[in-house]
Amino acid sequence: MKRLAYLIAGWAALLLGTLGIVLPVMPTVPFVLLAAFCFAKSSPELERKLVQHPKYGPHIKAWRTRGAISRTGKRAAYSAFAISAALGIVLLQGPVALLPAVIGILGASWIFRRPTT
Repeated sequence: MKRLAYLIAGWAALLLGTLGIVLPVMPTVPFVLLAAFCFAKSSPELERKLVQHPKYGPHIKAWRTRGAISRTGKRAAYSAFAISAALGIVLLQGPVALLPAVIGILGASWIFRRPTT
């Protein structure tokens, strides 16, 4: 049962990562990393396919070995945080308007401290 849950979660993460290829605000690599984790718990063959993928395999290996994020990935995350913060300030009212900015600053500071590939 647990293995099935990981398999379903892996496919869901991979689907969300695939959507991230065409949606500019949706991240791809974090969902592929999550899918690889879930597949490692449920389907070694699917995990192997992801780790050996020419585009996403290096990101998975860098994350697993050093917790590293690519420079491009960091820039994309910083941009998404900035856009979210700006939208929050423009579209929300009161103190809640600053919530996306606070979350973005926390997320960006964590990403900044990760090694870069």
